[in-house]
Amino acid sequence: MTEVPRPLRADARRKREAVVGAAREVFAERGVDIALEEVARRAGVGIATLYRHFPTREALIAGVYLREVDLLCDGVADLLADQPPDRALVTWMRRFIGYVGGKRGMAVAMKSIVMTSDSALFRPSHDRVHAAMDRLIDAGETAGVFRTGAQAQDLVLAMTGFCLVTDRPGWQDRADRLVQLLVDGLRAVPGRGAP
Repeated sequence: MTEVPRPLRADARRKREAVVGAAREVFAERGVDIALEEVARRAGVGIATLYRHFPTREALIAGVYLREVDLLCDGVADLLADQPPDRALVTWMRRFIGYVGGKRGMAVAMKSIVMTSDSALFRPSHDRVHAAMDRLIDAGETAGVFRTGAQAQDLVLAMTGFCLVTDRPGWQDRADRLVQLLVDGLRAVPGRGAP
């Protein structure tokens, strides 16, 4: 029988969020292989508090990743309210790839973590990413911008591949071109639409 984790007290939840926020900043500035004492210092907590919430570097990387996925997926409704569906999809995919690429070593670390850890930890985030992609695709199909039949899992797989080139010079331009190429392939009339 799996034990259900107890909810965190408000002060513990604030400290956990501070650690995740600090780790996000430090990872973006210096990569994921930094000393965790830097994360604790920036979060305003002791190293013991960091390790209480995240017992390993991999757990902290996963915590940052899961928080970013939540933020990205929560933003889909706003994107669709502000932009046409094809543009919203391009923006969302660029944000996702930029998040991974903006943190040196994140793509490789996440691949390693997913392959060696309990996949149940990541199942909710994978489900959220697929649901966000489904929502963006459905909006495009409903608007007549995308041809029918696109599968979220295919686009997510392609996006995962785009994230693996983020350690090479010029990756941003290459990723932008690949995203645009992929979205152009979804169009009901290829080549028509906003970049």
